[in-house]
Amino acid sequence: MKHTVIVIGGGPSGLLAAATAASRGSGVTLLERMDRPGRKLRICGKGRGNIGNTAPLDEFLTHFGRNFRFLRPALAHFFTPDTIELLAGLGVQVKEERGGRLFPVSDSAQDLVDAFVRHARSSGATIRTGCRVGDIRRLADGFEVRFGAQTIGADRVILSTGGASYPATGSTGDGYDLARSLGHGITAIAPALIPLVTTGDTAARLQGLSLKNVRAELRVDGKKTAEQMGEMLFTHFGLSGPIILTLSKAAVQSVDQGRKTEVLIDLKPALDPAKLDARLQRDLKEHGKMHMENLLKGLMPPKLIPVCLDQTGLAADKAAHQVSAEERKRLRLWLKELRFTVSGYRPLREAIVTAGGVSLAEVNPKTMESRVCPGLFLAGEVLDMDADTGGFNLQAALSTGYLAGLSAATAP
Repeated sequence: MKHTVIVIGGGPSGLLAAATAASRGSGVTLLERMDRPGRKLRICGKGRGNIGNTAPLDEFLTHFGRNFRFLRPALAHFFTPDTIELLAGLGVQVKEERGGRLFPVSDSAQDLVDAFVRHARSSGATIRTGCRVGDIRRLADGFEVRFGAQTIGADRVILSTGGASYPATGSTGDGYDLARSLGHGITAIAPALIPLVTTGDTAARLQGLSLKNVRAELRVDGKKTAEQMGEMLFTHFGLSGPIILTLSKAAVQSVDQGRKTEVLIDLKPALDPAKLDARLQRDLKEHGKMHMENLLKGLMPPKLIPVCLDQTGLAADKAAHQVSAEERKRLRLWLKELRFTVSGYRPLREAIVTAGGVSLAEVNPKTMESRVCPGLFLAGEVLDMDADTGGFNLQAALSTGYLAGLSAATAP
């Protein structure tokens, strides 16, 4: 028996779910609320399309925190090598960059969108845009899906509406209401992978400065809770960039709980305090007549120097040989612990992904079928599943979408 399937949501998980179900003989209609599918994918990776990550399976799963076990069956069906092979067959070659990140060779996320849309259509799926689903009704022999003044029926429904971030791309949180109407519980949603807002004017003074190979440590009520090594960015409101985004979920939670939340930046992570002190002593001795504002050019980007001088109390025109042991200590501490107090975070609409969503306890990880509403399958960001930045979330969307499409088409 060939099932009819309605896929709600035309992001990467929905497009791959539609293609997978259609390729196995199901009659598939994909309903996308926007004027074209894949709009959020189009801005992924700053428009370059960070499609996945080459981390081995066990390492890959560590980037999903407490929910990593749920994802294992989906990755067993469709993982990074499958993504690469599928895209190659669709005419999109990929390349690996720092941290295992995968991008199309063209550096164009639009090429990914076009490929997934072609794949869905060539597999036999019908894509309808401008269709905002307002209601799903469970019937004795299937489902009835209403959008606008129209209603269509199907044996199976795949819910792949995304989260609640970047609503201009169509991820408005509608999926949570639809899932709830069919009996699902929703874990409270919150922004994940979100820039942080800091107090004071330090970040604003450094706006636009990007740092590589630095360590960011998150402290809550004075205790270290997490750290990340890599690249970050200063903005007019605070902190952003890959390592900040990865720390942001825990930071959001502590801020919402009213706890003291700080981010400490180690500008010299390769040097422990003793080695850094020896380096400073050597520089101060070798360049004794040099003014501090010039000597510091060998230690940090020029934009950091005025901030360093202000916060350490060092005079710009002070000769290096005049720097006291106490002043050298202040400089060393500043280089190892550039502190920012986190006062908040950017709005949910600016989050790269949404934390929270449909409770995973109510979804069968081996099929992506709902445990509370048989015939309903769920995939992608609508689920309570989020990961670090670096292509992990997009691969999870593809993997769960593939498994949902396979199961919807082939399950009895």
